[in-house]
Amino acid sequence: MTLRPSERLVIDASVAVKWVVPEPVSERAELLLDHGLVAPDLLFAECANVLWEKVRRGELTKEEAEIAAQTLEQADLAVVSTRDCLALAASIASNSTIRPMTRFTWPWQRRPICVS
Repeated sequence: MTLRPSERLVIDASVAVKWVVPEPVSERAELLLDHGLVAPDLLFAECANVLWEKVRRGELTKEEAEIAAQTLEQADLAVVSTRDCLALAASIASNSTIRPMTRFTWPWQRRPICVS
């Protein structure tokens, strides 16, 4: 993937979890680590929920989930507050049939690239 210097990738939990838990296309998710990454602050709660589900289903041990969570805490991400974008996201959602985050642009970003 080639990005312009001003572009960053906005990722969600479905991408981040693939960095720490082997899943289909984990290799593709790992390739994104070479780019400037941005994530909403909600990412960490979403990842915790995914890891909890994997423990509940017996796909991970509690210890494996704890190590995965600690690793995700250290990810090289620019984390942005969702609070600052609430009004904009609500406006987009009320005027569109598209999920808000698929067409979302952070105030400091010219052209979003959302990856999920």
